[in-house]
Amino acid sequence: MLRSKIPLMPASRDRLPFRFPIKGWLSVALLPLTISVGCSDQNNKAQAVSRPVKVFRIQDHAAVGARNFAGEVRARIETPLSFRVAGKLLERKVDVGDQVRKGQLLAILDGNDYRLAVQGLKAQLASAQADSNFLRDDLARYRELLAQQVISPPEFERHETTYATARERTAALEAQLGQALNQLAYTELRADRDGVVTALSVEAGQVLAAGQTVVTLAQLDEKEVHFEVPEHRLAEIQRQQAVNVSLWLNGNWLLKAKIREIASAADPASRTYRVKATLLEGLDAAQLGMTATVHIDANTASRIAIPLSAVYTPQNQPDHSSVWLVDEQAATVKSVPVRLGETLAGERIAVDGLAAGQLLVSAGVQRLAEGQAVRLPEENALAKHGATEGSL
Repeated sequence: MLRSKIPLMPASRDRLPFRFPIKGWLSVALLPLTISVGCSDQNNKAQAVSRPVKVFRIQDHAAVGARNFAGEVRARIETPLSFRVAGKLLERKVDVGDQVRKGQLLAILDGNDYRLAVQGLKAQLASAQADSNFLRDDLARYRELLAQQVISPPEFERHETTYATARERTAALEAQLGQALNQLAYTELRADRDGVVTALSVEAGQVLAAGQTVVTLAQLDEKEVHFEVPEHRLAEIQRQQAVNVSLWLNGNWLLKAKIREIASAADPASRTYRVKATLLEGLDAAQLGMTATVHIDANTASRIAIPLSAVYTPQNQPDHSSVWLVDEQAATVKSVPVRLGETLAGERIAVDGLAAGQLLVSAGVQRLAEGQAVRLPEENALAKHGATEGSL
């Protein structure tokens, strides 16, 4: 029987059940490296794109200048005057704004009760004086009888004691009469110095207690400006420091003044300190109650001032203020932390941590990144204006 011949196929690796090309393995191995290189290229490309910026050149000690504080012209001495006795107010002789002289009558109380008291004491004093005079003469007669040994010494001493009692009673009534006369005089309120009436607290017909304020009298020979200073500025002001004062009616006229008093404690409501500056000139022009501005040169060292728009806070450090410092050679920016001071006029702020001559980004600071390439304005325009605009 013939057997069929089946050709035998030689075994080879090409006839394996599953075959993966070597090129496929290489592609899978290089895929992550390709992705990484692509992302790196995109980042480098993004950083390579320069942004036009608005910059600010820090001037040599853009110093914090004089401090200005709003105040009010006041008299140095303002005295509240009042009656020293109680009673009903009959008449008020002055109004607010009246200038008065020393001894001028300001107000009158009803003094009928005090006059009656004076009359009663005068009558008692007259009776006591009569008794005292009689006992004095009587004692002289008893002294003669004692010398003649008609009366005994104890009898004479009794009459002598009676006379001493009458004499002391007379002296007490004289003192009471003097007090009653003073109280009657106190029903008239008179100015104790020259000045101007700045306030009235009562009206005619009102019953007043002793010591209740009736009139406030201000002296005109010394005037000062009262103003409030926040606690962080208090260290910049000293007693006897020379300052300038301008009045609202003429802001260009500066008056010389001197710090006289600084409050030792802050006001509980405003948390500010009351400061008083005595005017050395212009007393006639500075009327009481006028609005004034006190100009005080700061005693602290000058500090750098930059635009408010140049300051930003990083997202990972919200409590730290920073600025973008421009590297003019590499045309890149670098974040620099600063310490903020007081806010100044012209939308500026005082800072510490920078130096004069440095170049800062003054707008669009929130859109920059560390090492960001920037396009600076022309050098001639920058040197002329100190700050040049660019669109972000």
